[in-house]
Amino acid sequence: MKAIALFIGLFVANFAFAQSDLEDRDDSFIMENNKNLLKIDIKEPFLQVAVKGCKDFKPAAFEGGAATYKEILRKYMYTYLNSDFYTIAGDFTFTLTIDETGKVVDVSGDPKVVNSEVFFDDMQYVVRRIKKNWVPATCNNQPVKSEMKLKMNFSSVSVDM
Repeated sequence: MKAIALFIGLFVANFAFAQSDLEDRDDSFIMENNKNLLKIDIKEPFLQVAVKGCKDFKPAAFEGGAATYKEILRKYMYTYLNSDFYTIAGDFTFTLTIDETGKVVDVSGDPKVVNSEVFFDDMQYVVRRIKKNWVPATCNNQPVKSEMKLKMNFSSVSVDM
């Protein structure tokens, strides 16, 4: 009888302490499918490339701020990245070209690695799916085309099933 009570006590204690792991997770998210595990860490602050020869430059801004854009981008990356075709790891920099109306018109990525073309095409698709516009950069109170640099770190594990 004591053995059964000890077994039941250990069983209940195991479940009581199992839930605390959810509270200790970090800010980056993990995307899983049947073959890949992907962790993405988007760095802040975003870097704005200033326009040459401008005395009164104001950088482009996203409605709601950089943190809002970061969360929307994470959500869309989680939904639309098709990581079945590539395994990515390391630091990448994406350059968003924002036109005078506040729309992202181009996305390019560095560094170029094996199968990076497919990954960069997916990222371009992800960024263009975000429907909210940026407030364009201004030079002498005139909207101008600008570039925003986003740094990200990727870790992925691929498994054959």
